[in-house]
Parts: sequence; C-alpha cells; structure tokens
Amino acid sequence: MGKSNENIIEVKRLSHIYSGTDRGIKNISFGVEPGEFIIIAGKNGSGKSTLFRHLNGLLSPTSGAVWVHGKTVDSNVEYARQIVGMIFQDADCQIVGQTVFEDAAFGPENIGLPAIEIHKRTTNALKQLGLLHLKDQNPATLSGGEKRRLAIAGVLTMRPEVIVLDEPFSNLDYSGTCDLLSAIIWLHKAGHTIILSTHDIEKALFCASRMIIIHNGRVAGDDKPQTLLKDVEKFGIREPCASKLGMGIVPWNK
Repeated sequence: MGKSNENIIEVKRLSHIYSGTDRGIKNISFGVEPGEFIIIAGKNGSGKSTLFRHLNGLLSPTSGAVWVHGKTVDSNVEYARQIVGMIFQDADCQIVGQTVFEDAAFGPENIGLPAIEIHKRTTNALKQLGLLHLKDQNPATLSGGEKRRLAIAGVLTMRPEVIVLDEPFSNLDYSGTCDLLSAIIWLHKAGHTIILSTHDIEKALFCASRMIIIHNGRVAGDDKPQTLLKDVEKFGIREPCASKLGMGIVPWNK
C-alpha cells in the first residue's frame, strides 16, 4: 500500500446527537493519511465509539459527513466497508462461523470470491494472526484475545486499507494484550493505516504517530502524542507512569 498525499478518510464537521439527549459527537473534523497510526483517546462516554460507527456507515450523521477516498460514506457504504475494516470492542458480536476458519472466511464468501481465493486469503490471515493451528476449533472456545485476533483476521481477508479498533484491549489479561498489541504493530508495519480508540493510552502510545483527544463529543486535541501527553489528565485520561517520571514515551510490553 503506497504512500499518497491524498487523505484516505476526511471527517468534516461531523455531528451525531442521540434523540432526546445532548449526547453524541459535535462538529468533529480531521483527516487520515495513508500509513498513520492514530490513537483516538478519551474517557468512557466521550464519543469515541459513536465517531467510529460513522467511519463505515454504521451510523448516519445528524450533520456533516465522512468521506472515504472522496466518496461520502452515507452514499457509498459498501465501498467504505471495503476500505475501512472495523474491529468492535465486543468480539463476540463479529463471530458468525462454526469454526475459526469458517468465521474468518465469511467476508470473502459473502462477496462471492472464488473458492481458491477464499482459501488463500483465509489461510494467510489466520497464519499472520497466529491462529492457523486453531482453524477447526469452535470460536466460542477461544480466549478473549484470540477472539479479537480472529475478528482482525476476518477483516484482513477483505484487504482493507484502514483498520479501526474500538477499545481493543478492554477486558484482556496481560498475555492476551501483548499478543493483540503485537498483531496490531505487525498490521501497521505491513502497510495498514491504524485508528485505535482507548481510554488507556499507555499500551499503544509508543506505536502512535498521532493522537486525537475526544472530550464531551468534541476534538480537544490533535497532535503528536508527546506534544499532548502532559495535558491528557484534564480530559480524564491517565498519563502513563513513565511520562510522569520524566522517561517520555516507552514501549508498554518491552
């Protein structure tokens, strides 16, 4: 996936207010360049998940728009979902197959790819995510971290340019978090643009080229992580211990 001057995603004055409330996102604008690794940071309830659900048409804006390669998502949902792959916080909601292999193969089967291409893409994705040895296993028996990696494998078979992960480390133990973080780093090095939301920035901070802070549904900061780090606690985000100790940004699982 080559570097381009064109933004893959353009979020322009995006708002989504839930009916009967003042909750949601308000007038959010930013662009995403190819190859970026962006953390969308914010405390729980800040609007991160609402924002993400507009990136591939799961929600429609109250006002504003999201553009993917110059096409509005609302009018080109299928196209947007080919470019932008979404990994939800609850991996169980993405499991549709009776076996790990069937689950990962669902996307290519659904768009009618030839059987040999489906098998090739699925085998490669499971191998890359360290799950090929579990291909005949029932997904329900997997650990939380394995389920998240299976969700990524299923998205990977569709060959998206952008992979969006909503609170990917939530409720994972240390081992599962390490395995998942390694997979995300590998995806970025392989050429995928990564957008990752979290209220616990420490795990992914070392990998990120950019951080966008969402607070009360609005963009409160958009810059390099090291520039924003000392201000994050005013938005309900914990500053990593290493930063507080003057060590800067260090790998979480070094």
